Amino acid sequence: MADIAKAVGVSAMTVSRAFKGDQGVKAATRAAILKKADELGYVFDATAANLRQNRTGFVAVTVPSVENANFSTTVRAISQVLARKNIQILLANTEYDPDEEERLINQVLRRNPEAMILTGAQHSKGTENLLRKAAIPIIEIWDLPDDPIGHVVGFSNRESVKGLVDHLVKSGRRNIAFLGGETQADPRGVQRRAGFVAAMEAQGLAAHRLIPLGNSPVSMSEGATGLDLLCERFPEADAIMCVSDPVAFGALAQCARRGITVPDDIAIAGFGNYEIGRICEPPLTTVDVKADLIGQRAAELAIDLLAGNTENSDRMRVVIRPDLILRGSTQ
Repeated sequence: MADIAKAVGVSAMTVSRAFKGDQGVKAATRAAILKKADELGYVFDATAANLRQNRTGFVAVTVPSVENANFSTTVRAISQVLARKNIQILLANTEYDPDEEERLINQVLRRNPEAMILTGAQHSKGTENLLRKAAIPIIEIWDLPDDPIGHVVGFSNRESVKGLVDHLVKSGRRNIAFLGGETQADPRGVQRRAGFVAAMEAQGLAAHRLIPLGNSPVSMSEGATGLDLLCERFPEADAIMCVSDPVAFGALAQCARRGITVPDDIAIAGFGNYEIGRICEPPLTTVDVKADLIGQRAAELAIDLLAGNTENSDRMRVVIRPDLILRGSTQ
C-alpha cells in the first residue's frame, strides 16, 4: 500500500480509504489509486483490514456452474475434507465466463483466502496475472494443463474419450457422431471433441459428423435438439458420443419419441457418469471421471500445502484415471 501511495502522491490512509470506497476520496484520486494498484498487481486485503488476523479459515473454490451435478459432487468432497481441519469454502460460480471468473477472483482475493481451487485451467490474462501474483496455493482441477499456474488435480479430457471410441468401433459402429464441444466457453468439451476426432482418425474413420449444441452450459434439451439435427444432417450415423451424460439422456429421450431403438438402430454414449445415466433405460455407457475423488485429492493437497507438509514452490500434479463404464445404450 505504501508503494501505491508514493507512486500516486497521496498518503497510505488515502489509499486505504479509496479501496474501502470512502466517499471522501475524490473520484479522480480513487481512479489513479486503483489504476496504479492494478499496474503493481496489488489486491486489497479486505479481511485483514477489517479483522486484523493472519488466518481466515477458508479456501476459495470456483466452478463453471452450480447446476452441474458433477461439479457439485466435487465441491461437496472438497467441503467435507476441508471441514475435518475446520476450514470452510467460499464458492464462486463463473457461469462459463472468463470475464466473470476474473471479476470474482479479484473480489475473492480481497478477502484473503488461504488457498484457491479453480475448476479448469483456461483463464483470461487478467486472471492469470492475479493468480500468479497471489501468495497462496493455487490448485487447478478437472484439467491437466501444460503450463499450470500452480498445482493440478485432474485428468486428460482428450485422452479419456479414446477408450469409448475404440469400444464403439469394436462393437461394429463406423459412422460415429459427436454432439457438443464446439464452444470455447467449455474447454473441457472442446478437448473431448478433439479427442474424439483424434481417436476416429486413428481408427481410419471419418470424423466429420460433429453436431454443435450452442453456448454452455448444454444439457438435456440441447441433446434432444442435437439428435434431431443429427438425423437431418447425418442419417447414416450408427452411434453418437455426447459431450456429457445429460446431453446423451436428451438424445436418448428424443430417440424414444422418434421411434429409434437404442442400441439396435443407434448406440449412444455419454461422459461423466451422472446419476441420470445409471437409471435411464437403457442405461448409458459413459466415462467415469471420478468427480468425488478430484475434490477429495484437491482438498487433501490444499491441507498439505497449508500445513507446510508440501512446499508451495514444488508444483504438484495429481493425475486421476477415468474409467470406461459399459452399459446397455451401446451393447
